[in-house]
Amino acid sequence: MSQSPKLSSRAFLVGVLAAFFLGIVGSLALRPPGAPAGVVSDREDGAPLQAVNWRVALAFGSNLPALGDNIIYVADAVSATSNRRIRLQTFEPGELISAFAITEAVGEGRLPAGYTWLGYDQGRIPASALLGAVPFGMEPWEFMAWWYDGGGRQLAEEMYHRRGVHPLLCGMIGPEAAGWFRFAIEDLSDVRGLKIRFAGLGGRVLQRLGASVTMIPGSELFQALERGAIDALEYSLPSVDERLGFQRVARYNYYPGWHQTFTSFHLVVNLNRWNALPETDRRLLETACTAGVTRNLAHGEAIQGAVIENFQRRGVFTEQLPEDLLRRLRDVSEEVLEEEAAANAEFARILQSQREFRESYAVWKRLAYLPRDF
Repeated sequence: MSQSPKLSSRAFLVGVLAAFFLGIVGSLALRPPGAPAGVVSDREDGAPLQAVNWRVALAFGSNLPALGDNIIYVADAVSATSNRRIRLQTFEPGELISAFAITEAVGEGRLPAGYTWLGYDQGRIPASALLGAVPFGMEPWEFMAWWYDGGGRQLAEEMYHRRGVHPLLCGMIGPEAAGWFRFAIEDLSDVRGLKIRFAGLGGRVLQRLGASVTMIPGSELFQALERGAIDALEYSLPSVDERLGFQRVARYNYYPGWHQTFTSFHLVVNLNRWNALPETDRRLLETACTAGVTRNLAHGEAIQGAVIENFQRRGVFTEQLPEDLLRRLRDVSEEVLEEEAAANAEFARILQSQREFRESYAVWKRLAYLPRDF
């Protein structure tokens, strides 16, 4: 068999230059001149994807486990997946705006985005409470099923789009503690006259039972409880309450979290900003938030047991509320929900959707899951 003649040095150099030239042409076809590194032409019109840099106001400190740190996970995931083309620049509570005013500022275009609990909108959007937490409501995975597959997402978008906001379910934790109390709660009489910080629809329930309910930002709760300005408070998971030091000023930590059987968090985006994004970017943010939901729930569930054991070692009484009190709370919760539904069409529509879904889901839940005391 004959051998091919060896390439001359000149021919070899010509081949290398040709390959280099073709590489440059190919790269320009994928990335038009002037486009930054990492930007590819993935829009339908062939234009390069643009950098996105949003300020994101936080309702909860990013140092708070499960309650506040999830948005950091989401922001890092978005940055890494987009090759740092999309940046969600987070700002701690109060740095840009009050935690209670995030969605309003986003809807008005004063902020591009925020990460918050929609229950804070209850004063101006009554039905928002149903998207944040419902007394004696769904369990976390049940709410997720309703949101993704039971029409919840569509109802939330319809309601918030009218206010210039696009809501993305972006975080989820399990039930909170029923609260921290400076004295024992044994029956309904202990609730009457109780000065307590309580959020959402649960606060309305306790007001109906004679408590004096107030809303105080998380950063002020320890001092209020320590000074005796309030007798009790509810805030979040045991891991968060421990970080805020409530165990140092209150001896009684009650469960279950009847008022928030789930707590959901949303990335809220100005609707015009959302609509201006290409489909690729919208899908990326949706995917990152969905990952945030599952990761947030898993993390929150993993760390609570050890925290409660630590409370007990420090002399905190970790107890469940008396059953007769829980039943009374449930009855009053139903009254409050019915009154809100009668007064607000959006509330009524979302509440009906949730109740219908729960009724259907209960068929599966009763048969498929082991009893809690098994």
